[in-house]
Amino acid sequence: MMSDNHTEIKVKNPQLFIVAIALGVILNPLNTTMITVALPAIQSEFELTSKEISWLIASYFIVSAIFLPLIGKLSDYYGRKRIFLLGLLLVGISSFLAPLSPNMMVLLGMRTIQAVGTSALYPAGIGMVRSYVEKNQNRVIATLSVFATTSAAFGPTISGLLIQLGGWPVIFYVNFPVILVSALLAIRYIPNDIVTMKTKYKWDIVGILLFGSFMSCWMFFLQALEEGVKVWPLLLAVTLTLAFYFYEKKKAEPFINVNFLRKNLNISFIYVQYVLATVVFFAMLLAMPAYFQMVLHLDSKTAGIMMLSLSVFAMMMTPIATRWTERHGFRFPLLFGSIVGIIGVGLLLTAHQSSPLYWLFMILAILGISNGALSISSQNLLYSFVTKEQSGIASGLLMTSRFIGNILASSLYGVVYATGISDANKNSMTIVLLIVSFVMIPGVFFVTKRKASEGEI
Repeated sequence: MMSDNHTEIKVKNPQLFIVAIALGVILNPLNTTMITVALPAIQSEFELTSKEISWLIASYFIVSAIFLPLIGKLSDYYGRKRIFLLGLLLVGISSFLAPLSPNMMVLLGMRTIQAVGTSALYPAGIGMVRSYVEKNQNRVIATLSVFATTSAAFGPTISGLLIQLGGWPVIFYVNFPVILVSALLAIRYIPNDIVTMKTKYKWDIVGILLFGSFMSCWMFFLQALEEGVKVWPLLLAVTLTLAFYFYEKKKAEPFINVNFLRKNLNISFIYVQYVLATVVFFAMLLAMPAYFQMVLHLDSKTAGIMMLSLSVFAMMMTPIATRWTERHGFRFPLLFGSIVGIIGVGLLLTAHQSSPLYWLFMILAILGISNGALSISSQNLLYSFVTKEQSGIASGLLMTSRFIGNILASSLYGVVYATGISDANKNSMTIVLLIVSFVMIPGVFFVTKRKASEGEI
């Protein structure tokens, strides 16, 4: 097992040490969102349906949801620097081969390798910060989170500008300078691992397989809803989900700690809220670039600039909501985010093919403000419920919740736009998102009421 006595090791250059990790950390969120603007071009080149193209998105999240907690544990046992550099190598290989893909299956395989590689970088990077950084450790981790959020926010805009120059393959090439600089700095400034192999990592193979299987089955069931409720996929998805829960419940070292969720219902409800907020945000992030390009006939550059509204306003709202919660508690920022989200989603029903761009830009800005308030307030509320010892489990499950929300959003995209991207189908998606937004309101009162019993709301 990896030694935890790293604080005695001096980092040669703390600033460049952090830069090396930050550049690796941004690769997962960056590649998550850059592809959204490229979807129409990829769909056209490979002659795919919206259902088929949505698997390109969902598979990335399923793989990431599996490998993020898994590789986090592996890096503890076999060396964080080693795992970090291996992750960069996998991203580099997949980014080189993905643009050469002759068909959808090869591209899907390259995206899978990319997801594995990027999933190695965050847990290994955070682990190294916790091991080697003593002064202002929490501030450094918060900075890395800002790096990740910023890269996700600017992903569609970067993608839109680059696709204008070199087509969809260029979104993979943008990874190379990031990989190269991160690798060179990591080799030079991250201390070598000190690993003792007295114990071996206990693989929860059954848990991993059950998790991946039930997520894929739910995805398949949701994708098929347009043709009606299919009983056998539903039964299989429910059976695998229950099998996963009862199996993990009995494991001493489970892949996903379901006992933690069962014993901490407040935290479980926060995760549900986070999933719902993510569904709304990522559905917009996924669907609107395609809507702009295929209904409004904007080029990829303009579509990317339009998406900047959603992301920038979410980023701007984050520090405001943080200060708000510090001064007045959690209830009002969460209620504000939920109500503003309902307004933003509702206004989306007024948008159509001939709507002025400034109106669509404003709607996305409203939705961005909502997501900024909901996301950071939910995270802060989560950590107010957990102890310092539980923070690792809690943060890992929060990331899993985000991926579940992304998977649900990509499923919604595949179902709603199965017959093509149009105003009518956009409105159908909006109605679903409106229902999701309304469901969040009672959840806010429930969780903050539980918090109020502890003397804080």
